[in-house]
Amino acid sequence: MAVYRLKHFAKAADYCGVTQPTLSSMIQKLEDELGMRIFDRHRQPIQPTQAGLKVIEQAWKVLLRARKLKDTVEEERRSLTGTFNIGVLPTVAPYLIPRFFPQLMREHPEMDVRVTEMKTEEMRRAIRHGDLDAGIVARVDGLDDMTCQTLYYEQFFAYVAKDDDLYGKEYIRPSDLSGELLWLLDEGHCFRDQLVKFCQLKSAVRSKRSYHLGSIETFMRIVEHGRGVTFIPQLAIPQLTDEQLVLVKPFAAPVPTREIVLMTSPGFIRLTLLRLFYDYVRNAVPEEMLTLNGVRQSKV
Repeated sequence: MAVYRLKHFAKAADYCGVTQPTLSSMIQKLEDELGMRIFDRHRQPIQPTQAGLKVIEQAWKVLLRARKLKDTVEEERRSLTGTFNIGVLPTVAPYLIPRFFPQLMREHPEMDVRVTEMKTEEMRRAIRHGDLDAGIVARVDGLDDMTCQTLYYEQFFAYVAKDDDLYGKEYIRPSDLSGELLWLLDEGHCFRDQLVKFCQLKSAVRSKRSYHLGSIETFMRIVEHGRGVTFIPQLAIPQLTDEQLVLVKPFAAPVPTREIVLMTSPGFIRLTLLRLFYDYVRNAVPEEMLTLNGVRQSKV
């Protein structure tokens, strides 16, 4: 499976914690036993043969069932040991993870939690493949095949340069946003997609032309040193300095708000571990963000 996913014997060996000759030898023995070639070694990157692809599909199912067997035993023991792999959106991780992760590791050293930043669709695939146990994502359409538990609700705020025309406004309305000097993440980020949908932004011309990819933090620095507008999530605000806080502008009602959820596969077994993780996240978030009550929001 590692060779199939990484398409490289050396990388697969490193992932499996063995030497490349050992990995190659074991795959060769399997191919000899089956009487067929699983991989076409003459192609770069390494590709499976047509018959090998069917073997790989069955191998994946075997690995998932083997893991499920072990997870069942651990859950019966209410154990917190073992590796817990979780994906987190890049627009969530910098602001959420520091709020609870150090305390979780300090109070539960028996847990081996591994966090990876990735986009929503990447997380869904990784959960289906068994590479991730759970993901922290913003609720969007198309998650019907997953189990999602609400963690918190988070408002969006505008971040406006001092010499921008919008700086003097107390509240920002979607009609105020022209799109020319908006700094937005690339397509594929649900943070961008939700804002574009709410604000009815057809494009962010300058950000597309001037800065490919980018991050919220990068765009914040651009706003601080020049003109333009970007957007930040609510959990980013407590990390700002007094000088930065004056650049934060709330939206007029209805305020765009995203729902952050904990996503797992429907058959996820280790519920004891999941509940603990869920509770730590919820306890780390300001109480007013746990429900929609009293928020002049528009869910996006």
